[in-house]
Amino acid sequence: MILVSACLLGINCKYNGKNNRNALVLELGKKVPLIPVCPEQLGGLPTPREGVEIAGGGGKEVWEKKARVINQRGEDLTSYFLKGAVETMRTAESTGCQIAILKSNSPSCGSGAIYSGNFDGKLKKGDGVTAALLKEKELLVLTEKIFSQKEEEKNHNEKNKNGKSK
Repeated sequence: MILVSACLLGINCKYNGKNNRNALVLELGKKVPLIPVCPEQLGGLPTPREGVEIAGGGGKEVWEKKARVINQRGEDLTSYFLKGAVETMRTAESTGCQIAILKSNSPSCGSGAIYSGNFDGKLKKGDGVTAALLKEKELLVLTEKIFSQKEEEKNHNEKNKNGKSK
């Protein structure tokens, strides 16, 4: 079983009420059971909701109380993100998931890069609050971009190995 950001499965749970449907992730669901999660909803936030970013660091720093999750009005929503991360981890534990495919750049799910915290569309190095917790608990965390890249490489290698397309 693999934990997956619900928005990648076409569930309208994004901050703006939309989704980030990803065909390759959906295709994976035909081979492996996928467990959808939206940490922000699990933390108690509504959909739609105002966009947020992490100010003062990344998810790791949020857990260390050195950074916080804020919306554009400066309201601190950190507690919702911490709760959602804990609930997501409980879901992983209860289902035996050791792998997660999460939405890139998200203040909850981003892995390796998240938005800057300045609402300027720029990225900074770091993880979202949920991704940081899952990594701390030694789950393998991939973004949909990394997963898609690995799938394309695998398909390319299989095509070259077999001398034809699959």
